[in-house]
Amino acid sequence: MAEGTPPQEPADIVVIGSGAGGAPVAHTLVRAGHRVVMLEKGPLLRTQAQSPQGLSDFKRDESFATGAEKRITVPGVANTGEAYFSSHVEPDLNDEPHVYRDGDGADRVTIEGYTAQVVGGGTQLYGGVSPRFTPDDLRLRSFNEGRGDLRADPGGDVLREARDWPVDYAALEPYYTRAEELIGINGTWEGQAKTPSADRYQPPLAPNPISAYAAAGMDALGMRRYRTPLAVITRDHAPSGRTVPRDPESIKTAFVNRYGDPLGLKSNTWVSLLAPLRGGAGRGGFELRANCTVTHLEADGARVARVHYRDPAGRPRVLAARTVVVACSAIESVRLLRLSALLDAAFERRINGNGLLGAYFLTHCFGGAQCVVPERADKSRTLDSDWATDHCARAEWIREQGLWAGGVIYNNTSDGALPLSLARTWHAMDMDSIWKGYLYDTSLVGDGFEDYLEQSFGRRLSVAFMANQVPQRTNRIELHPTVKDKWGRPAAHILKTWHGHDRALMDTLAEQCRRILAGGGRTGDLSSGSVGHSVVRIANHVLGGARFGTDPADSVLDADCRAWNFDNLYVTDGSFMPTSGSANPTLTIEANAFRVADTLLGRV
Repeated sequence: MAEGTPPQEPADIVVIGSGAGGAPVAHTLVRAGHRVVMLEKGPLLRTQAQSPQGLSDFKRDESFATGAEKRITVPGVANTGEAYFSSHVEPDLNDEPHVYRDGDGADRVTIEGYTAQVVGGGTQLYGGVSPRFTPDDLRLRSFNEGRGDLRADPGGDVLREARDWPVDYAALEPYYTRAEELIGINGTWEGQAKTPSADRYQPPLAPNPISAYAAAGMDALGMRRYRTPLAVITRDHAPSGRTVPRDPESIKTAFVNRYGDPLGLKSNTWVSLLAPLRGGAGRGGFELRANCTVTHLEADGARVARVHYRDPAGRPRVLAARTVVVACSAIESVRLLRLSALLDAAFERRINGNGLLGAYFLTHCFGGAQCVVPERADKSRTLDSDWATDHCARAEWIREQGLWAGGVIYNNTSDGALPLSLARTWHAMDMDSIWKGYLYDTSLVGDGFEDYLEQSFGRRLSVAFMANQVPQRTNRIELHPTVKDKWGRPAAHILKTWHGHDRALMDTLAEQCRRILAGGGRTGDLSSGSVGHSVVRIANHVLGGARFGTDPADSVLDADCRAWNFDNLYVTDGSFMPTSGSANPTLTIEANAFRVADTLLGRV
């Protein structure tokens, strides 16, 4: 052992990341009797029930940048010197930036692409919207084969770059059902375009009155609707041991969206899958090590033999691992693999011999429409969404529109629930501008501000969509040549543009959202609203970059999410996806992770 090298600690299975991609693997393996060490970069925040003092570690400001104003000090980027504010569940921008190449060709540091550095990952802060993907989402190459009617695709990029998943809906369906049961989802099936083998939904709560406008609009357009599946329990949840208040309606709080839940009712992976393991529910052994940053992986030939990380005090540590599962969220997982390859040419040849690691980075096509309704509703007494429709995910509708794929549409019930959350989105362009909402509109002072609140507070209603983005090899994650994190490692460099077909798809679906609001019948003058697609570059649905497939020349991972040229390295977060799906991806990531975990049971 070289001088100064820390001693190696043996570990059977190491899972890196505690969110949607890592927690299902750990849950399955520990319950089957295996020993798992989980490394999580962020802290463990306890709910009220988990705290000896009965006080949650959550502050209900998890997604808001708080504290003193700071300045970007990263040299050599276009936004050096700009102001920003830090959130306590995401890294400080100067310590661990992501860097994106902007439309003007300049590099800028950003917090975008971090889902949340906390045990449970992004599932702690998301709104919980949890639809399944449709069967056609997993077969978009086959679905589009031979078509000559696609809009805004003069170079034939869609037909060339579309890929079928190496597993179909029938193979994934039992794991959707398992995820819905073990995670804890409420919603309804009638009206969905997906078929369950078993109904594991809990019943939804009564919708917020403002959602009636969205429901009426969907009905007027002949769109079959259903109650949006949400990862929030409404009844006692036996698999995790969680219980609900005596009055289930008290569960409804708009704070569930974009905040940590101090009561543990939102079904994040910590409360639903990992906390029960620490209570002795597993037959194996489970050790969660929070505040631990994995720096790189080290291989001996075709096996990843050692996981190098820094403990909460910053000291280097090494785990000698038999099996390694990487689930850091797509950008950071690709970055970890690239950092490991940077230190070892043999590792580089095995993980990136075909040059595809980091390529085909995806997010979602998303956007929608909004308006102001006549009556004011208490939008703080709601969950994130009430109604959804798969109308625009149907094969016949997609083909009629000349599109390659469709998407799910749902109303955002909890947006703008408080004046503070109105500020969050007013004139916001990305997550760096979270506190800039009111600063650049000088009309929002005095009477103008009162008029704005009168028109917006409790009366603003939006309808949004999620849809597949066209895979482009030029959309990719690299290591930045000059920007480093606080440990001296290259930062992630994100290069991403929208394809012309993406824009056509977003415009078409945004118009459908506008028609839903117009069809509601009582929405007033829509000139006070807006319609469009998102300008956010990266956001939270970070996918792709290490896609799985059946051909080692055309993918990074095999069908079981194992790196092609490694015997014991698996990647189970959203980076495995070759296409981004027609809905929020968390449930699909969880379902696939359960599927991979079952495969691992026969190998470890």
